[in-house]
Amino acid sequence: MYREIAVVVRTDYPRRVMDNMTTGVIVLDRNLRTVYMNPAAEMLFALSFRQALGANFSDLAIGAEALIKGMRRCLEAAHPYTERGLQLTLPGEHLITVDCTVTPIVESEQPLELLVELRQVDRQLRITREENLIAQQTTAQALVRNLAHEIKNPLGGLRGAAQLLEREFGEERLKEYTRIIIHEADRLRGLVDRMLGPTRPPVRTETNIHEVLERVRSLVLVEGIGSTELVRDYDPSIPMLKGDPDQLVQALLNIVRNAVQALAGQGTITLRTRVQRQCTIGAKRHKLVVRVDIVDDGPGIPEAIAERIFYPMITGRADGTGLGLSIAQGLVSQHGGLIECTSQPGETTFTLLLPME
Repeated sequence: MYREIAVVVRTDYPRRVMDNMTTGVIVLDRNLRTVYMNPAAEMLFALSFRQALGANFSDLAIGAEALIKGMRRCLEAAHPYTERGLQLTLPGEHLITVDCTVTPIVESEQPLELLVELRQVDRQLRITREENLIAQQTTAQALVRNLAHEIKNPLGGLRGAAQLLEREFGEERLKEYTRIIIHEADRLRGLVDRMLGPTRPPVRTETNIHEVLERVRSLVLVEGIGSTELVRDYDPSIPMLKGDPDQLVQALLNIVRNAVQALAGQGTITLRTRVQRQCTIGAKRHKLVVRVDIVDDGPGIPEAIAERIFYPMITGRADGTGLGLSIAQGLVSQHGGLIECTSQPGETTFTLLLPME
């Protein structure tokens, strides 16, 4: 015996589905002008639907003549068209690789519009890279915690024994040796604590990311940056996010200090903020993410350490400890976010992704 099941379909259901798709969807009229764009397509083209409405597809994707010819054939033949591994140049000279499917929307046996689906091929590579970064951070933390436990125990015994010896010695000259032992034991303990990174969970409050960046900027300017120029490129429309301002300041400060040291008093550092929609961090997708880019025009990160810069004790400077980036990654990770890095001579970009939820 079958039960009758009442199914209620909300009128906004198709829109909700389209808004939560990770595939970019664009609808074009017969003249290849934009009549619809979902949030994933907005993120792909770095353009809002309001800005794209009525725009010709050739203005959105520069140099896509072959794809546009395929779209026109699709309209004439009323038959789907697919192009794989297609490279598109977006406004701003940004190059992406996509798999594209064009499907005619037919009414009364005549194609009236085109449904264009764009799947970013290099997006999967980015997700894999992010998952590797998260796994790298988890492995590094586990290794450091185990190492810290093994180091701290004998250090405690060494320090205690030195204190007992100091009480037994009558000569000040001999006490000086035990003080050196105690001082070095404390220094090593402090180093291990710094390697462990953040030990408390973030105290989340309503946080303005631009106030955080301004605090970082002020601190760096006080420390001295020579003739290096600090450029702001903020998106004032970014809403408040839930975060720990002190921890975010520390994470960003570590990165900006590295950029200042790499430039050695020259060049330019750009602090840029943007919002990304339907952004994947590792395996988790978020509706809204704050993106903070710290860009410098220095010599770049040495290729030999580029894949390992977020590990503790990895540094390209002779006087560096290699802890700053590891600690920054740990702080951002506690916020559910991630730090990525791309580098080449003349342009190094550290990108912080912070979920808005």
